[in-house]
Amino acid sequence: MLRFGPDHGPVVIAAAPLFEEANRTRAAMVDVLRRLAARGIGGALPDLPGTNESLVPTEEATLADWRAAFAAAAATLPEAVFAMAWRGGALIDGDAALAARWHLSPVSGAAQHRELMRVRQLGGGEDYAGNRLSPTFVDELGTALPSTRGMVRTARLADDPRDAVVRLPGRALWRGSEPAVDAVLQEAVASDILQWIATCAG
Repeated sequence: MLRFGPDHGPVVIAAAPLFEEANRTRAAMVDVLRRLAARGIGGALPDLPGTNESLVPTEEATLADWRAAFAAAAATLPEAVFAMAWRGGALIDGDAALAARWHLSPVSGAAQHRELMRVRQLGGGEDYAGNRLSPTFVDELGTALPSTRGMVRTARLADDPRDAVVRLPGRALWRGSEPAVDAVLQEAVASDILQWIATCAG
């Protein structure tokens, strides 16, 4: 787990988008956590089973494993803990004990499932854009929904017409062909989260 900022006070734990979208947005999410750390808010970005530095093979992981691992990582952090989930990351934070949740462009598991099936068909193989997933994971994903427990703030990009509490400037980095950053988006995310934490604590 990457750890940023002070080891006391509010801390933001990040849930990255799923699969290839995680690769495209990781640097941007880390930058947001660094911006928050510079303003006195702690941050954490855990590696879930089968991702990044995890020793668990990707094909052995399940969505339930990811939720449990995220909850366990959150439980190691000082109170109060806030989640920052982008896209499919909003499907992961539901089991964690959190002060509140901040979701950027959350998507349903069904939407992610359709995208995985499309990518698999285009690739013509048994994997999903290079990811070998268990049938259990794929089945779980099909019915998963972003958590609505407690206080949830939904943010979307300015050109996204779906319901949101706040609309932010910047690019949809998860749609890019390569990993990228967008200083405008990252500053907007960090600023909104900072104000939101202050509101929750107030």
